[in-house]
Amino acid sequence: MASTRGKPRNAPAEPAGLWHQPALLDLIADVLFALGIVGLGWAALIGLQRLPAFPLREVVLASPPQHVSPAQIAHAVRTTVSGNFFTVDLAAIQAGIEALPWVRRAAVRRQWPDGLTVTLEEHEAVAQWRHLNGEKGLVNTFGEVFDAEPPEDGSPLPLLSGPPDTAAEILQRQAAFDDQLAPLGRHVTALTLSPRRAWHLELDDGVAIELGRDEERQPLNARLARFVAHYPDIKAHFGNIRGADMRYPNGFVLTGAGRPVEPLPPVKAGKQS
Repeated sequence: MASTRGKPRNAPAEPAGLWHQPALLDLIADVLFALGIVGLGWAALIGLQRLPAFPLREVVLASPPQHVSPAQIAHAVRTTVSGNFFTVDLAAIQAGIEALPWVRRAAVRRQWPDGLTVTLEEHEAVAQWRHLNGEKGLVNTFGEVFDAEPPEDGSPLPLLSGPPDTAAEILQRQAAFDDQLAPLGRHVTALTLSPRRAWHLELDDGVAIELGRDEERQPLNARLARFVAHYPDIKAHFGNIRGADMRYPNGFVLTGAGRPVEPLPPVKAGKQS
């Protein structure tokens, strides 16, 4: 009889399948538990938003607005508010208020137990704006153009005009030109920057001045300084004039001048710049 000693017996097969892999089962259980927690949290959030509890009942303005009416703000809030005190989207309400014409910035915060507090920063208009295509707007103290109707009260605003994104530069120039014109008791009522960057200004007495383009050899302030220096003599000899072309290096050309009472000293005219 043959002996089987020394031959290994067949080992029993290891159990196979998902239910015999404890580590994988633990991982799946953890994932399902986490998904369940997230789902319950989302359901609770939706339920809380739909509950009638903690409704919003009032909007409080931190300071009285100058150009925006409380009715406009209330309408902006009413059309953007959603949810209750805890779930309301403050960013959406802020965007709705900032869409109002005279509002530059708005800050919205919750006020316990059932209100919102709105803090406004309104535009302060310092000039009118006219795009080169004829569209109108206003310029604030930051040199930003915004769409609104000019205020009915107060003094007339100067009119600025130029290519897009030049309002701040033109506003700065207007202030500098006003400083130069102060000895004459005059100020700028209209200032235009052309697409070729040539400057044209109008004074409060109706005189139009062509300054041309700013150049290193003959900057704008030097051309306007020449006008300021000679304007009293021009008025004395010609009376009122319609305009002055200051684009000449050593002189200028007057338009609309009357017959001189006495001749002016000759002013040499150079090449137009």
